[in-house]
Amino acid sequence: MALQAGIVGLPNVGKSTLFNAVSNSAKAQASNYRFCTIDPNVGLVDVPDARLNKLAELVQPNRVVPTQIEIVDIAGLVRGASKGEGLGNKFLGNIREVDAIIHVIRCFEDENVLREEGAINPVSDKEIIDTELQLKDLESVEKKLSRAEKMAKTDPKAKVELDILQRCKTHLEQGKSIRSLGLDKDEQAAIADLFLLTSKPVLYVANVDEASMHTGNKYSEMLKEAVKNEDAQVIIMNNNVEAQISELENKEDQQMFMEEYGMKEPALDRLIHSAYKLLTLQTYFTAGVQEVRAWTIHEGWKAPQAASVIHTDFEKGFIKAEVISYDDFVKFGSEAAAREAGRLRIEGKEYIVKDGDVMHFRFNV
Repeated sequence: MALQAGIVGLPNVGKSTLFNAVSNSAKAQASNYRFCTIDPNVGLVDVPDARLNKLAELVQPNRVVPTQIEIVDIAGLVRGASKGEGLGNKFLGNIREVDAIIHVIRCFEDENVLREEGAINPVSDKEIIDTELQLKDLESVEKKLSRAEKMAKTDPKAKVELDILQRCKTHLEQGKSIRSLGLDKDEQAAIADLFLLTSKPVLYVANVDEASMHTGNKYSEMLKEAVKNEDAQVIIMNNNVEAQISELENKEDQQMFMEEYGMKEPALDRLIHSAYKLLTLQTYFTAGVQEVRAWTIHEGWKAPQAASVIHTDFEKGFIKAEVISYDDFVKFGSEAAAREAGRLRIEGKEYIVKDGDVMHFRFNV
């Protein structure tokens, strides 16, 4: 499941440094100049999950496989990007392809790090990006609106679409993002072909200095205040420190490094978990001697859909699913013990998979 979260922000706010910290499979050049990144970097990120480690401890498999999401490092946007400034059309196109946005905002002072927007101001930085995305969406909506107006004269379906587009246009003209418009699922589906940039869920990263890693600072507080009505989360972290932790392969070295900074866990773990939830994803597990593995699905998926991420044949030939809740698996210590205690359930095609289910599928092709 190649669901992607894209890292965006102004130039030189720490996007590529963050990408390098989270990515297992690729590294981006991080330099102190404009448009260091041009083509997007794409990396796979393991989703930390203590439950996977616990299941592996109980089962003792030959291998353990975490679930992953894709993170995309997109070049810095600048004022005027919606009109093509700074290769804006190319970069906005990159954003259009991702499923969620991680917006990195500079919340630190450092005269050695290039900045084009004057004094540090996380609120105006956020608004620059918001405005460029909104203007690009307005352009897309207006193009489709002109077609819908003609079709609405004879097509009732087009008339409904026209109403949605007109509401979107008004909302964008007011400087508001589509995700705050409150469209229901059917309305979202009606304009899904536009891939509107401001309809994507957003997670904010306040990139602070080392002194502010644990408490935040006046800049991160300004950002929190600015987004308090967006139902959005703000993660406070120092991207450089997180990148240094990720470069240490030995877990004991990582632990010693974090202790020096008074950290219980990498802030990256919180970021990855938040991005995972932002994409409305959840995890189920398969657990056997060969492997214990975490699998990514969307919230609300039924058992056959969940089986399809293992292999499409599992969905086509789905018969039943054997299900043990994670808590029961841990409580009884094994599949056999849970079965004997009557805690293994047989579920059919309508079963909605729960986060943490340990599953085995019966299928026939």
